[in-house]
Amino acid sequence: MDVLVRCVVMLGMLLVVPLGLALVGGDAVDRVRRWWLPAAVAASVALWLPRGAWAAALAGVYLAVTVALALCAPVRLVRVSRSAGRAAWPRETAVLTALAAPSVAAVALVAERAGYSLFGFRLEVLALTVAHFHVAGFVAALVAGLVCRAAGDGVAARLAALAVPVGTLVVLAGFFAGEWVELAGAVVLTAGMWVVAWLTWRQVRPRAADRVARALLGAGAVTLVATMALAVSWALGEAAGVPHPSVTWMAATHGAANAVLFGACAVLAWRRLRVDPL
Repeated sequence: MDVLVRCVVMLGMLLVVPLGLALVGGDAVDRVRRWWLPAAVAASVALWLPRGAWAAALAGVYLAVTVALALCAPVRLVRVSRSAGRAAWPRETAVLTALAAPSVAAVALVAERAGYSLFGFRLEVLALTVAHFHVAGFVAALVAGLVCRAAGDGVAARLAALAVPVGTLVVLAGFFAGEWVELAGAVVLTAGMWVVAWLTWRQVRPRAADRVARALLGAGAVTLVATMALAVSWALGEAAGVPHPSVTWMAATHGAANAVLFGACAVLAWRRLRVDPL
């Protein structure tokens, strides 16, 4: 599992996030993008070093860039508050969440590479947090925002664009408040992602002129149906004490499929569609 999680994290840092940031746009984000890949390479090296000062220092380089990205959120918030209509705010909430999520992952990465049990969490949990906030945090929120705009900021699209950030935050709160809160977050996040998958399949995919983009969008939408069902089953098992998949099995199925068949496919598809940045 350890090797698989590292590969998922590298995919997120080196491919998914930088491609996704090009879909956000804005001068502040563009400036951060120039430094992203060198910082992601440093963090990737840190993943394969023994835990300790050197690994933590390299991960700290990545943390600095993710903090810079997170600081783009208030800049964007000020700008859109002057121009965006009420219907656009759910979409903007999703985008702001995407900008902030990598910094949460990077904090967990620095602690895990240093061998420090941040807030008392096991190092294994911190490693999974790094993966989750690159995929569930960044990609899911970004795609929810893109789909919301493509669907004309309709009611279902706006609900999904809000459900993804809210679900992600409640899952994070569940790490501290307990398994039932985490289950509630998983249910909200799953509902939002299922609506995103449905809108992608029914509205976005048929309009795509690019055949490869249609295939990638379809793969991502179908993947979400299965992987998010797994997420709820795992969270329910943890909360209620009923049989559920192991962490290793979840990493090999839910984690890998979400990273590759949803995360990577989604950002590649949207880049091929050549849409205007959000």
